[in-house]
Amino acid sequence: MKDFKTAFFFLRLPVAVSLFGHGLVRLPKLQTFSEWMLTTMEKSAIPSVLIVPFSYILPIAEAILGILLLINFKTKYTLYVSLALMSILIFGSCSIENWSAIESQLLHSFYLLGLFWFYEKNLKQSIKLQID
Repeated sequence: MKDFKTAFFFLRLPVAVSLFGHGLVRLPKLQTFSEWMLTTMEKSAIPSVLIVPFSYILPIAEAILGILLLINFKTKYTLYVSLALMSILIFGSCSIENWSAIESQLLHSFYLLGLFWFYEKNLKQSIKLQID
């Protein structure tokens, strides 16, 4: 069980730091980030009335999800929300045909999916071992 916890910590670490880092660097400059996102999404069919609030929520969500992954809090739900967030980002990138951003977002998504699979597989095994 201890080996699982240690391995899972180090597997979570890169994506947790990435999410936390994305949020952390944007938090001090929320206004600038929001303006940048609004400018970037001008060609999108997504209305600015949705983009502006999202641009303020995104850095906070990224930072919180990174911290939650780092401390292993409600991991299953944190992974669900992280995957949902990646899906929203992918949709936004598709809407402006930013294919290079989608590569990074898909990489994060696959990594999160791998974490989810590892978590579920090992959680079931540890429960089985406790029962036996």
